[in-house]
Amino acid sequence: MDDSYITFTIAKQKTIALIAHDGKKKELIEWCEQNQEILRNHFLCGTGTTARLVAEKTGLPVKGYNSGPLGGDQQIGAKIVEGVIDFVVFFSDPLEAQPHDPDVKALLRIAQVYDIPIANNRATADFMIRSPLMNQEYEHQVINFKQSVADRVSEKSRLI
Repeated sequence: MDDSYITFTIAKQKTIALIAHDGKKKELIEWCEQNQEILRNHFLCGTGTTARLVAEKTGLPVKGYNSGPLGGDQQIGAKIVEGVIDFVVFFSDPLEAQPHDPDVKALLRIAQVYDIPIANNRATADFMIRSPLMNQEYEHQVINFKQSVADRVSEKSRLI
């Protein structure tokens, strides 16, 4: 049996992180309003102001973390590592420099490492949320990091 990968299951009811840079918050709120019927079937969370605004404007329950520049991106990333967050909608602003850009890159990297669906713009979010996979469980293979580390340690000890 190949133990270099493990299977993760994204449940039918997903936990979706909602994040938007300041210049994209209005667009994300509009997107959430247009997709309320779908979003209400899932658990929602988000960074600081974005979570609060989406909840206020749509009436959807959204668990809020810290603002992105105050560690919210890192909190979302940690929840991905813990297997809590299944799906990320992050309307980023490519035309505006962000003071917390390293945090944003770390979040995007960890979503990629854990094979988490992530939409960075409205078109991608539309395609993803309307996918038939939104209404079913989804199994995907992720690198077995514990095994990978153990293999590297074993290889190093053979070389010493």
